Amino acid sequence: MNRPSKIEMSQTDDRGDGRYRLLVDAITDYAIFMLDTEGRVISWNAGAQRAKGYDACEIIGDHFSRFYTEEDRAADVPAHALRTAVQEGRFETEGWRVRRDGSRFWAHVLIDPIRSPSGELLGFAKITRDLTERRSAEETLRRSEQQFRLLVQGVTDYAIYMLDLEGRVSNWNAGAQRIKGYRPHEIVGQYFGRFYTEHDRDAGEPAKALRIAAAEGRFEREGWRVRKDGSRFWAHVVIDPIRDDAGGIVGFAKITRDITERREAQRELDQTRQALFQSQKLDAIGQLTGGVAHDFNNLLMAVLGSLELLRKRLPPDPQAERLLDNAVQGAQRGAALTQRMLAFARKQELKLQGVDVAALVHGMAGLLQRTLGPGIEVATRFPRDLPPALTDANQLEIALLNLAVNARDAMPEGGKLTVQASEETLETLSDVGLPAGRYVRLVVRDEGVGMDEATLARAAEPFFTTKGVGKGTGLGLPMVHGLAEQSGGRLKLYSRPGRGTRIEIWLPQTDVVGAREPACPEFTHLNGEAVRSLAVLAVDDDSLVLDNTAAMLEDLGHRVLVAGSAAEALALLADNPVDLVITDYAMPQMTGLQLAREIEALRPGLCVALATGFAELPPGAGVGMPRLAKPYSQAELARLLSDLAPDLAPAPA
Repeated sequence: MNRPSKIEMSQTDDRGDGRYRLLVDAITDYAIFMLDTEGRVISWNAGAQRAKGYDACEIIGDHFSRFYTEEDRAADVPAHALRTAVQEGRFETEGWRVRRDGSRFWAHVLIDPIRSPSGELLGFAKITRDLTERRSAEETLRRSEQQFRLLVQGVTDYAIYMLDLEGRVSNWNAGAQRIKGYRPHEIVGQYFGRFYTEHDRDAGEPAKALRIAAAEGRFEREGWRVRKDGSRFWAHVVIDPIRDDAGGIVGFAKITRDITERREAQRELDQTRQALFQSQKLDAIGQLTGGVAHDFNNLLMAVLGSLELLRKRLPPDPQAERLLDNAVQGAQRGAALTQRMLAFARKQELKLQGVDVAALVHGMAGLLQRTLGPGIEVATRFPRDLPPALTDANQLEIALLNLAVNARDAMPEGGKLTVQASEETLETLSDVGLPAGRYVRLVVRDEGVGMDEATLARAAEPFFTTKGVGKGTGLGLPMVHGLAEQSGGRLKLYSRPGRGTRIEIWLPQTDVVGAREPACPEFTHLNGEAVRSLAVLAVDDDSLVLDNTAAMLEDLGHRVLVAGSAAEALALLADNPVDLVITDYAMPQMTGLQLAREIEALRPGLCVALATGFAELPPGAGVGMPRLAKPYSQAELARLLSDLAPDLAPAPA
């Protein structure tokens, strides 16, 4: 049992302190109790019981350190509190304390030493108040204010600041500094109109924005704004009025976001979508055009071949000769038309090689000038050491001639046509729509009437033309488009009404200039070299083409077997001696290339020639095989046989 201290004996003997005891015991908002010199509890009021949860009988005699957390006890905080009270005459602090049930509360603690009249330390008076609710409210408020400051000052993607009634900047956050470039001391107190473009300031846009915000409760716009360094950015701006308790406007809150990248990304996305739409549309038209051209080639094959054979069988008649010539010329024009259609559809067979563009253009300068006439001045500009472009030289000449004729028609009063080229390097996928790499950009520019946006958007579509009836097929630009695409490049058109047209043909660069071969001439007579009679198997799923080919071969003195399919051809080969097979490529069920492989297995060494109207072979397929380009004439057929005859072994009997 604890022995009564001197303080207890003094209080017991002092009857005059009864009222004081009643006062202390009645207080419930404060824990008021006394400690002896060792820190043991020797009195306990109702406030202490309420705050800490102990009855007087449970705590009197125990050391007051049990109210402290384990961390504080380990750090000897209770003893430090008593020493401080003794040394300084008072100890006051706030901190966590522990209730009987183990829960914590935030306490304001005051410890005073109690001394006798002689100065002897008798013990300590300790007053504790539970400030948990107040601290929680203060902490909540502090966190809220801190979060608000962090929100406003820490945000860097938004410029958040306030304006006074006159539009002067009254504060400035980090986002405003990052986006607009001003430090707070440079801009606070300045009129916010300096962020606007000169044109917008002259139009009164800053003041208008504040008027709308005040009248409608909000102002929101997008537009160009100006940074400290003078550069522009595309901004999304919101201005809200700030009102006092009485509803009066005391200023404005302004939030600005730099959305230049988003705007550019949206613009690029729109361009990509439009390019994809155009690509899909042109691909669909190309598929249709290629199919039509393929069938048309077969028809022309029959027409030209039949006319050629008919010419041999008719008696001399000048009028009949003229009619035949007209028919042949019409068919040949149709053949040229199909070539343009196939070029647009990217199904024309090209011989891709390094082309010296400058030499090619200079070489056809005379032809260009004669074609355009004296009213058109032709200027060429080429840098020295321009690298070769990968394309088909003959088709590029035709493309340039088409563009020159279009330019002439766009300059009825005469003008200047400029042909130039430059070396270009693309680091990434660009507006041109080409992957990174090295390119030659060939430019044809005229000073003509130009095109509006609607016309420009359709200029490369097949059969679209602004020329009068009978003055254009609408396949000139599509042919150039197809050549560029098939070469691995791109065609770009730029034009404005009254400002002329600029056409760019982007072609991949290459390192070596290829050997130039002249375009195939029109054969007007058969090769004079005698060719022994051959046994030829003609294969084509089109009966008109098949009959025409057979007739031309027979007219040349050869024996002909005909097959309307690959399966029929294989059956004939099993039972008949054959020197040569001439087969169409595009056939159902089994292509000509597949048939050639079957023939190689069945009859090793038998020569197979492929007849095709366009570049429909898979990449790398049919390399080294003899080829006939549809529509072919009897002269071209004879030339093929003449070229192959020395290598053809006689058919087995």
